[in-house]
This record gives sequence, structure tokens and C-alpha cells, in this order.
Amino acid sequence: MNRPPTPLLLRVLLAPATALSLPPQDWDLLLRQARRGVLLARLAVALQPWLDQVPPGPRHHLHAALMTARRQAKLTHWEVSRIQAALEPLGVKPILLKGTAYLMAGLPASHGRVFGDVDILVPKARIADIEAALFDHGWHFQDDLDAYDERYYRDWMHEIPPLTHEQRGSSLDVHHTILPPTARIQVNTAALFEDAQDLPNRPGVQVLAPVTMVLHSAAHLFHEGELEKGLRDLFDLDALLRDFGREPSFWAALVPRARALGLSRPLFLALHYCTRLLGTPVPADTQQAAAADAPAWPRLMDACYDRALMPDHASCDDALTDSARLALYVRAHWLRMPAGLLARHLARKAWLRLQPTADAPAEA
Repeated sequence: MNRPPTPLLLRVLLAPATALSLPPQDWDLLLRQARRGVLLARLAVALQPWLDQVPPGPRHHLHAALMTARRQAKLTHWEVSRIQAALEPLGVKPILLKGTAYLMAGLPASHGRVFGDVDILVPKARIADIEAALFDHGWHFQDDLDAYDERYYRDWMHEIPPLTHEQRGSSLDVHHTILPPTARIQVNTAALFEDAQDLPNRPGVQVLAPVTMVLHSAAHLFHEGELEKGLRDLFDLDALLRDFGREPSFWAALVPRARALGLSRPLFLALHYCTRLLGTPVPADTQQAAAADAPAWPRLMDACYDRALMPDHASCDDALTDSARLALYVRAHWLRMPAGLLARHLARKAWLRLQPTADAPAEA
């Protein structure tokens, strides 16, 4: 099966200097693709050495994206300090995840990385105390959380219902593991906490160790079915692998740690698509060891991920893109729940879509 054409955004991110020869109409397309892929600020970072040579219109958008990312970084530092203050009396050190972790640890993956929520990982045994402490400090659940949603999160998911701060409007996701307990991949959750590291500049919070951080990023991306931010997340993995991979011991530990955590398949997919689509340098022996956990239908997976990981913009699509996205959406739900539970859950979602909304009463 033929590979789809490489989108303009991906070509520029892999070779930023080529943007200087773009005609005006391609600049417009580049910015549209970047916005759809949540990569505008990352594009701006990549083009920083040449920003004064970028045409004025696009340069304005790139500067604005950089300012937005810097403002979010400042707000995130404050938000983390508030979470730390809420949980410190409990003796709980939250482990920061994903974009928040990259930012607070000062990793290259945070450069131009924008995100909507703060994600933390805490021990499940302390969830009740942690919820109470966060409620006392102004976080609360969404008003439209019904009994089914409550059970969905409490019994079947890897996190409690999302929290929103009543004054700041900030969003907080509190995880007690990294994949649903109903998932076909069973994560060794206890091992996630074994090598967590204190942040030197903020000892009250932690991040996952480098190898474990990569594995969580891989599990997050390749267990998802809605991949509108998939290319952003793949660039996260690329940045983490390039950064941590400067230490040879990182590569030696990667596959054994994946097997200890139960994340061998997501690791294979992460290494495969980072090298296939982004040219990430991965040692041959690491790729060979990870390949023992390759999927049974590699060409079909390539046909799906080559398309679904691209920005959700019409210019990035071909005739097979919609089918590829649907197939990975179904795959993600199949991985997330056993068949009976999945059938019940999807039936309920379908039923809810047929119901009239409060703002749109049913027709007579």
C-alpha cells in the first residue's frame, strides 16, 4: 500500500530552513496545518533562527504562538505550586506527566509544547485524601457528571473525573495509573513509582525517570483512538529519545523496562514511527530487540498510522485517511475494554447522541 504524500508541515519541521523559499499561499497552508496539529508554537521554535526572514504576516502568527507558549509556561509553574501546596500536608509528592513534566523538568520536548491540562500521577490508595485536599483548595468536578460517568471513571478508568479550579478555570487530571485497569495491556503500576525523581528546583513534586517517561509517552499515543494531536505527541517522543539517548545506558534499559512495565508493544510502535516518519536516531540493536513485540499486521498498521498521525486538515488527507482514523478509533476502544463492557459503553454513547440537547428541543 502506497504511503500518502508528506504534509508541508512535516517537511518544514524536519528541515526548517526550507520554509524561507515558500510562496505566500504555502505559508498560509503551513500555518493552517500547524494550528490543526497543535504545533504552531513548535513550528515557531523551529523557525526562530530565521524569524526575521519570514514574511510579516506569518511572522506575526509565529510570534503570537511563542508568546502564548511562554504565558502558558508561566501559568503552569504557578498551577504546579498550588497543587504542591494542596498535597504537601498529606505527604504526597505528585508525579507530573506529559507536557507539564517536560516543562517543569526543563526538557527540550517542552520547547513550543502547548497543552490544556495539568496531569499528575498519585497512589490509588490515597485517592480519597487527595480528592478532599484538592476540593479544599478550590478544584471541583464538572457539573454535568452523572452516575454513569462517575462509575465509568471510578471503575474502568485510570484517572478520577477531570477537575476544574473554581477561580482560575485551570484543568487538572489526577491519574492513579497510566492505562485503564480494564485495558488489554496490564501495566505494572507499582513499578511506575519506583524510579520517580524529585525535581531539583521543586522537591515537593516528581517526574518519571527518563526511560519510564518515554514509555508513558508511547503508551499514551499508541493507546489513543483520537489522534488529532498525534503528530505533536510523536514529536514529543522524538525529542525525548534524542535528549535521553545521548546517554548510552538509556538505550540499554529501554526494552527491559518496557517488558517490566507491560509496555513492549507501545514501545515498538513508538520507535517504529519515530524512525519511519521523523528519522529519529535509534540504535539498531534497540530496534531489533523491540521488534520482538511488533504487531501481527505491520503493513496495515503502517497504512493507518501514516495517515492518522498527520494533522486533521483536508490538505493532509487522501482517500484512505478517514478509514485509517476509524480503524484506529475502533482499535483503541478494543484495547481499552473487554468486549461486553465495550458494547455496553458504545451503545450508551450512541443512544446519547440520538437524544435532544437542552438547547435543541426535540421536534414535535
